[in-house]
Amino acid sequence: MRSIEFHILLALASEERHGYAILQEIAALTLGEMQLEPGTLYRALHRMLKDGWVAESARRPAADLDDERRRYYRLTPAGRRVAAAEAARLQRLVAVARAYRLLSRA
Repeated sequence: MRSIEFHILLALASEERHGYAILQEIAALTLGEMQLEPGTLYRALHRMLKDGWVAESARRPAADLDDERRRYYRLTPAGRRVAAAEAARLQRLVAVARAYRLLSRA
């Protein structure tokens, strides 16, 4: 899995979001270390829609809080499974890095 895909799945794990909100959440989760361009995000979302990891949401905010041009995305059960599998893989990798004293225990 590409890093960008994992970050998108993380951004959608807590709630449905539109594209710009996904970009903002990824920037917040990474403390600004990952700043995606919109085109990069939408290409990844297109792949993830095709793979069934995310889906377009039918639910919308109230009209006065929404822009009709926005598309909202949600995590699918398949997306949650692949995100959990990737998180477990990364956890094992961190354990190896700690064993080699590349990371502190704290």
